Amino acid sequence: MAGLGTLINVSLIIIGSTIALFLRQGMKESLKNTLMVVCGVIVLLLGFSGALQHMLIIKDGTLQGSDPLMMLLSLIFGAIIGELIDIEKRVEVFGDWLKQKSGNSGDANFTTAFLTASITFCVGAMGVIGAIQDGIQMDPTTLIVKGILDGIVAMIMTSSLGKGALFSFIPVGLMQWSITAMSSVAAPYVTPEAMANLSYVGSILIFCIGINLIWPNKVRVANLLPAIFLAVIFAFVPGIHL
Repeated sequence: MAGLGTLINVSLIIIGSTIALFLRQGMKESLKNTLMVVCGVIVLLLGFSGALQHMLIIKDGTLQGSDPLMMLLSLIFGAIIGELIDIEKRVEVFGDWLKQKSGNSGDANFTTAFLTASITFCVGAMGVIGAIQDGIQMDPTTLIVKGILDGIVAMIMTSSLGKGALFSFIPVGLMQWSITAMSSVAAPYVTPEAMANLSYVGSILIFCIGINLIWPNKVRVANLLPAIFLAVIFAFVPGIHL
């Protein structure tokens, strides 16, 4: 069944977050703050390790940089586009609306938790590849693996940030179901180069999320999201991989 992988993915996010909400009750504020830092360190390491896989390669027996031009152009022009559109503000408005409609108007961290978890779960290459596999091959395996990872991270984020992280299942579901529905159209563009670029730049954005968890509001990560789409486009531009 097409879409089964996304259904499992969002279910695991909900389950992980729900477990964390029960564990969070009565939790000391000092423990929540410590978990916040731990969550930040974990996200930093996930982003750093993912970026490093693409940033440095062994060539002719020496360690060399890989695709610095693509990465720089994606981030610079992505940031310009994102700031002009002000994606972060639009996501925050949606998060505030969701906070009101879900009866969590008293939760000061709701929108931050929603924004942080949503970006973390949406920017990786696994979601794109898994959604296309789910649509064309009816194979949910990749999204199930992603769901297990997302569920664990959602548990940690919900413990430290609060209920807003639970609602990240909404953008995750919408994005992955949309890709699955359009998988026959998207498949030709899912080349190894395009996915490598997406994973490279996406990992850098995840690293930035980790920075925000430890040092709040340092990077407007949502306004960097266009960099991911530019990275995929640059995979088809000759001469950009220097």
